[in-house]
Amino acid sequence: MSDNAFDLIVVGGGPGGYVAAIRSAQLGLKTAVIEREHLGGICLNWGCIPTKALLRSSEIAHLIRHAGDYGFSVSGFTIDLPKIVERSRKVAAQLSAGVKHLLKKNKVTVFDGHGRLNGAGKLSVEKDGKKLADLTAKHIILATGARARALPGLEPDGKLVWTYKEAMVPKEMPKKLLVVGSGAIGIEFASFYRGLGVDVTVVEVVDRILPVEDAEISAFAHKSFEKQGMKIITGAAVKALKKSDNFVTATIESGGKSQDITVDRVVLAVGIVGNVENLGLEGTKIKVEKAHIVVDEFCRTGEPGVYAIGDLVGAPWLAHKASHEGVICVEKIAGLNDVHPLDVRSIPGCTYCSPQIASVGLTEQAAKDKGYEIKVGRFPFIGNGKAIALGEPEGMVKTVFDAKTGELLGAHMIGAEVTELIQGYTIAKTLETTEAELMHTVFPHPTLSEMMHEAVLAAYGRAIHY
Repeated sequence: MSDNAFDLIVVGGGPGGYVAAIRSAQLGLKTAVIEREHLGGICLNWGCIPTKALLRSSEIAHLIRHAGDYGFSVSGFTIDLPKIVERSRKVAAQLSAGVKHLLKKNKVTVFDGHGRLNGAGKLSVEKDGKKLADLTAKHIILATGARARALPGLEPDGKLVWTYKEAMVPKEMPKKLLVVGSGAIGIEFASFYRGLGVDVTVVEVVDRILPVEDAEISAFAHKSFEKQGMKIITGAAVKALKKSDNFVTATIESGGKSQDITVDRVVLAVGIVGNVENLGLEGTKIKVEKAHIVVDEFCRTGEPGVYAIGDLVGAPWLAHKASHEGVICVEKIAGLNDVHPLDVRSIPGCTYCSPQIASVGLTEQAAKDKGYEIKVGRFPFIGNGKAIALGEPEGMVKTVFDAKTGELLGAHMIGAEVTELIQGYTIAKTLETTEAELMHTVFPHPTLSEMMHEAVLAAYGRAIHY
């Protein structure tokens, strides 16, 4: 096999692409990755990881303000925005370098450029308009990810109207901020900026924030955010943005009424679209619907030998979903016998706002809509000793069970560290655990995880501490 011939080539080095490449190399396939910008992709460089670094700074600012509650006297602290941003960028750079090391360690060849299909089993690599290489591969995985969606009349300009990228590296702190969209991305930025003292308004087109979450969790979050001073307008649409030199006036319509809000900056968080352009899909049997590539349960496209994974193939747009798809896709290509399609019902979702939100499986309403007879359990943070000791008594854990079989259909959480706790329920779903096994499981005391046990007991009228 020549230097430019491979068993498998991955186009895109994000959390789906680089994981697929490493797994491919582990299985003995000669593997390459083509990445045009940053190894680690959007998630590692401009998404999941650096935003958590920003949110950590916001959390610390909150703790300093409430230091007196814990027996400390702090006065006169200032926010060093450049330092906050610098730390976030260093975290991203460190992890990107880590991905580079992992690919080298696994003997994956990396091409720095833009990959494009160029016939059956062929790829061309270009950089700055110049061709770098012509490659061949028996199998090609497209993992080019997605980008922020822009709405007509609300296009980002990088100065006054931001996407997530500009929102992550502000040169100065806005006094007033408008966030358009209340999904995970929008709410995380709203939480970050509000935690640092910014006057934040969130506009959501549907009738509640965090619309993919359980309605009860969504309502809890709404009240919590408003309590923090965040302004939230639901069932509303931003109809126009009128820009001045250093501020924006947004026209917002809600309930048949219109109002103008003037802010320093606007963050657009209205969804994402797949990066399907300039991939050489023309003339192939690859089907694109709503800016995403259509695949089967093993990530195969309509074109033989070509696969697609991650945000490129649609919801849920989560890094861990992309990574898992990459592993499934490669293991199927390698001919492993125990490969199972991804069950999206067992993919946890996390939002790292304050309070945190995490969920897996069906919401209460979705379970009812599917015809299940259900049992629902709830347990509040205020009933948990560890939560009170931490000074984090705000939150709840909710479980949804099939009343007939005891199957755990869904779990929904809001409060401190729930993004770390949700994996317990995710494992339970993967193992097809029933309420009986969960009830018989011993949870350590004192921990936040005890609420997970109590929420199961509560579904069957057996909660002890509430």
